[in-house]
Amino acid sequence: MRLLIIEDDRESADYLVKAFREVGHIADHAGDGEEGLAMAESGDYDVLVVDRMLPKRDGLSLIGALRDTGDTTPVLILSALGQVDDRIKGLRAGGDDYLPKPYSFAELLARVEVLSRRRGGPAEDTLYRVGDLELDRLSHRVARGKDELTLQPREFRLLEYLMKHAGQVVTRTMLLENVWDYHFDPQTNVIDVHISRLRSKIDKGFERPLLHTIRGAGYMIRDGIR
Repeated sequence: MRLLIIEDDRESADYLVKAFREVGHIADHAGDGEEGLAMAESGDYDVLVVDRMLPKRDGLSLIGALRDTGDTTPVLILSALGQVDDRIKGLRAGGDDYLPKPYSFAELLARVEVLSRRRGGPAEDTLYRVGDLELDRLSHRVARGKDELTLQPREFRLLEYLMKHAGQVVTRTMLLENVWDYHFDPQTNVIDVHISRLRSKIDKGFERPLLHTIRGAGYMIRDGIR
């Protein structure tokens, strides 16, 4: 999922962005209501997580402005105001769900995933297979044949993205934007290092390699290439 966190408390926002990225999602951050509205209008987000009390424009006003333009992106409201009347106001303003603070990230994640599924369209696969390599997005399990593999979080996200695009060339720019959430070239060998580590885990000791470097283009996971 691609998420927008609209939260003025920097510590809380950093925690949420980090937590969502660790479970494989892309999370952007806006620090006030005006910035959040502009980013929500210009970005293609699956779910918005909006703090109710924001500087420059409060959360309910932000949601109302989006709904007035016909934007139907699901919105989950986070707020320290947790009384029944507060929740009713949030939902009537156009919010799709309302979670009072303090909250459990596990519950927040579950609610966000439900909102994303409700948006419509085909559900995203939770299980990817290429040859005898299998990745389960829900359990974070990776196995090749009978061997279960242990991947670091970034390696898991990298493999997930490659397997989602199995049989297609995945460029370095695509990996930087979708796995590292960089929108610039950091001029480092970070991709090469992670590809090398991933290849050693999923291909080493197996007769048929699955992860291939396409010279001058990028990388590809595909069964049957030698």
